[in-house]
Formats: sequence, structure tokens, C-alpha cells
Amino acid sequence: MEYYFSKTISLSFDEAINRVTEVLKSEGFGVISEIRMHEKLKEKLGVDYKKYTILGACNPAYAYKALQVEDKIGAMLPCNVIVQELSETLIEVAVVNPIASMMAVQNPALTEIAKEVTDKLQAVISRL
Repeated sequence: MEYYFSKTISLSFDEAINRVTEVLKSEGFGVISEIRMHEKLKEKLGVDYKKYTILGACNPAYAYKALQVEDKIGAMLPCNVIVQELSETLIEVAVVNPIASMMAVQNPALTEIAKEVTDKLQAVISRL
């Protein structure tokens, strides 16, 4: 089982970030964190890296359900979405596969929640 789902789209990097954020919102997710890895790598290590941003996406209703059945699940939240520049007009968007990541937790009560979140994140990818 793959640990992520991805799609390549033809947009500028900033347009892709905006589009991904819009589509996540339409599926009930908010972006609660944004890490611009290329900027951090430049700042901390002095290295150049392609534009690469990690968006921390959270669907509060599903996060709450998951917390009710597994109080340490916060170690696996939020759902990470990466946006990386392959070229000036070609962007790859990848999202974590919650079913794959929840296998590490080994709590059967999370299975249905993970399936529902996976369906929503797959919808995000398909709508880009």
C-alpha cells in the first residue's frame, strides 16, 4: 500500500498552493500550518532546494473522532500535503494516505475514520 496519493498539475507554485488550499477547504479541511522547506533549508543549511511546501491540513470533525478513540493520535496529525515544484509550470501535489499511516497505530476503532478521511483526501487530489 502506498503511503501517499499524488497528482501533477500545470500551475505556478503559488497558484498551486492556492488551488490546493481551496480544494482542501471544500472537503472540510483547513490549513493549520505551512512549512516552506526550501526557505528553511536555505536559512538553516545554506542550501538551495526546489520550491517545496508542506501544508498541515486538518478536518476538525475527523480529528475529534480520532482523538476520542486514540488519545495519542495527535502524533500523526495533521494530514500532511506536499506541494513541490517540478518546473515553473509543473507542480506535484501529494497527500498522506491515512489508511497506511493508521496501520502503524493498530487501533481497529480508527479504521472507519481513516477510510473516510482517505476518501476525502483522494477527492482533493482528483479535483486538482
